[in-house]
Amino acid sequence: MEGKSLKTELKCVLIELNNSISTLTYDEYNQSISLLSNSSIGEHTRHIIELFQQLLDGYEIGVIDYDKRKRNIEIQQSIDFAIECIANIISCVDKNNKVLVLKTLHNNKENQIATNYYRELIYNIEHCIHHQAIIKTAFLYLGKTDLSENFGVAKSTIKYRKQCVQ
Repeated sequence: MEGKSLKTELKCVLIELNNSISTLTYDEYNQSISLLSNSSIGEHTRHIIELFQQLLDGYEIGVIDYDKRKRNIEIQQSIDFAIECIANIISCVDKNNKVLVLKTLHNNKENQIATNYYRELIYNIEHCIHHQAIIKTAFLYLGKTDLSENFGVAKSTIKYRKQCVQ
């Protein structure tokens, strides 16, 4: 996938997230939802945002460590702040591909894996879509049905569904 189309896809996914949460009230954004193991839409939004933030911060130093997220409660409590964070990510994503190191903790041991910026963008896009599917469940639980049918659906699934219809 070419870098430009990858960044365009990323921006579209984040704009979808932005547009969805902007329709919520403060209470809806922060409501603990039993179907989501008592997490909120705000918590899932924070998780998405913080992974992108870690990628962008890691890009500068050449090392990404998703386990070291800040877990900023303000993102999960304030729709306005979350929207501001999404806008900041969108404005900073246009970077050249480069080799990076991914630090991760498995079996109580720190591992370092070679990766690159575009690969991590793909990971974050798929991760965002996964959490959007969870957020969509919360929207339906709240009786909100105004999300697009493809919100939270992987691009490969959308493509497959289109082939089945033909």
